[in-house]
Amino acid sequence: MKKSLFLTIGIIVMCFNSLYQYSWNALSPLLAKGLNASIDQIAFAFTLFTIFSTISQVIGGYIADIKGPKLIGIFSSILSSLGFLGIYLSKNLISFYLFWSLGSSGEGILYMIASNLAVKWYQEKRGFATGLVSFGFGLGATIANPFIISSKSFREPSLIIGLSELIVLPILLYFSEYPTKGISGLKPSIVITTRKWWLIYFSYIFSVVPLLSMSSALSFISREENIELLAVLISAFAFMSGVGRPIIGLISDKLGRYMTLMISIILVIIGSILLSINQIFISAIIIGLFDGALIPLYFSLIGDVFGAKYSTSNNGILYTGKAIAGLLGGIVFSLILIKGIFISGIYLFSSTLIGLVLLLLLKIK
Repeated sequence: MKKSLFLTIGIIVMCFNSLYQYSWNALSPLLAKGLNASIDQIAFAFTLFTIFSTISQVIGGYIADIKGPKLIGIFSSILSSLGFLGIYLSKNLISFYLFWSLGSSGEGILYMIASNLAVKWYQEKRGFATGLVSFGFGLGATIANPFIISSKSFREPSLIIGLSELIVLPILLYFSEYPTKGISGLKPSIVITTRKWWLIYFSYIFSVVPLLSMSSALSFISREENIELLAVLISAFAFMSGVGRPIIGLISDKLGRYMTLMISIILVIIGSILLSINQIFISAIIIGLFDGALIPLYFSLIGDVFGAKYSTSNNGILYTGKAIAGLLGGIVFSLILIKGIFISGIYLFSSTLIGLVLLLLLKIK
């Protein structure tokens, strides 16, 4: 099969995956109202998403590397669709948490399979290809968010999304494949013993906290009561997060992965500072554009440094850092947000600065 087919599969899968994260700002107010829940109770569900979507990738990624992405991909597609279908049926927070965690597990494995269709098939243009697949992670939510926001209840959009996933995704994953020749790389058991790995891992964790904070609480940060303006803000954040990924990925193929990561993180720091002085819209645009691009850049960096043969497994382990970042950007950030915008921005600034310092240490022997 042509490589372009696998790239297309990855993009479409990512469009559905994005609804778990970048439609959260549109869905969470509806969930809070429909389930009669507080902000922190709903924020806990976002933390559950980051935990289950990342932990599942360790096992799922290894299976995909060894057995191929087809069967584990189809299974994960069904899990992901059950997440939204389960929300439709949820009557209380417990059932909501249960189904959301189940669906998040499927979404996590699909995310890693989609990303590594690009990492493995496009070794010479890895940054652009991985970024293009990740573009779907912003595109899907950009399309869905206006529909979700205009809904009176969380049940209608959840049912439509769940049924769409159940029909489309298993078919797509049936045609997915990884290359079996011409790739090499280190096993995870070797990778995690290196100094470079742990510097990349913790740099990734602290650098993506602003992105996850915005993803989990932008509707609460803005305090925007005008539905139309809120829809524009949330959709703009999701779109910028998506559109920046192939563009910045292409730049990284030319400029180098390390230098592009450095520049992007510095710009995220600037975005965090802008949040602290209540420049919410421009802050969301900058963080969406450059922090969204960090994730595929780190994936590409792992492929560059450790090889592509076990990239699904290695990036799956890297992605477990999102569980920690999700805790910092979900529950912790929501508690800090109660104290005010200024301290919230300082918190995001401090986290990203730590990520930058750790990346700098990567070049120090």
